[in-house]
Amino acid sequence: MRFMVIVKANPETENGQMPTAEELTDMGNFNEELVKAGVMLAGDGLYPSAQGARVRFDDKGATTVIDGPFTEAKELIAGYWIWELPALADAVEWLKKAPFQGGEVEIRQIHGPEAFEGVLTDEHKAQEDRLREQITQQTSQ
Repeated sequence: MRFMVIVKANPETENGQMPTAEELTDMGNFNEELVKAGVMLAGDGLYPSAQGARVRFDDKGATTVIDGPFTEAKELIAGYWIWELPALADAVEWLKKAPFQGGEVEIRQIHGPEAFEGVLTDEHKAQEDRLREQITQQTSQ
């Protein structure tokens, strides 16, 4: 199973405050453990919402662009990981080892093909396989 581990923003991250050298070292060491264990597939920090945008779609497909910053830092994301583990409980155990002081982190399972059983056609599956292969080729270059 794949999981998105969502690191919540706070007023400091929304103000663009970067981690200290010590915090970067601690997180780098934690990430190294995750990679060596074959858990971490991806992960990055995000710029503050002031440098982002939201696109809202109405019921007819028309769009409205809303520029950041966005209110309620606690509802925003400061960073993420993509982990692969057998179960949510395993992701929770790994996250307990993360070098955080305060804050909140959310773990959500990522849909796999099994979630779309009965809806996913052979054509959909072929397209998905083709896209994943293209992504793999692009990231390995």
